[in-house]
Amino acid sequence: MLYEHRGKRPVVPESAYVAPSAVLCGAVVLGERARVLHGAVLTAEDGEVRTGADVVVMENALVRGRAKHPAVLGDAVLIGPHAHINGATVEDEVFVATGVAMFPGAVAGAGSELRINSVLHVNSRLEPGTVVPIGWIAAGDPAELFSPDRHDELWEKQRGMDFPGTVYGVPRGTSMREIMARQAEFYAAHKGDRPVDG
Repeated sequence: MLYEHRGKRPVVPESAYVAPSAVLCGAVVLGERARVLHGAVLTAEDGEVRTGADVVVMENALVRGRAKHPAVLGDAVLIGPHAHINGATVEDEVFVATGVAMFPGAVAGAGSELRINSVLHVNSRLEPGTVVPIGWIAAGDPAELFSPDRHDELWEKQRGMDFPGTVYGVPRGTSMREIMARQAEFYAAHKGDRPVDG
């Protein structure tokens, strides 16, 4: 399912495959031999989504491009089922396992591995070749690895990384009522989406 969003249409080369139940919305550009499997969503909200060659985005994964943080996938990248790539850069030959979350401004260096349910935090940079273990969190630039039981140490690192400013454009402490009113207005742009004839 291809949709025009904010006046931009997906670009799918002849060599690529997009499953009938997948969604490409807006300024999404697939590389040669890209594969987007069932239920996956690649959505260019107000920033691009671009993939390199030989990329596989598996079932029910989400890849979201943002104005200040396009989603960029290099060559030979695997995005596992239920992964969430939100305004992040994934360099060449990176393995992103099931359930991984990558936040705006994050960069996974070439040849790195993010294992099942791991997290690469906002504005964090994973050095090339780094492995993030199952369920661990990587935060900082360069990223430090935290096991889930080290929450207090993670929070000390994370506090200055400006998650609310980067993701929502608001200072820390802004009420959920204000954040969600802004988000509802932002996503209202989808009311104007139009299907693109295949």
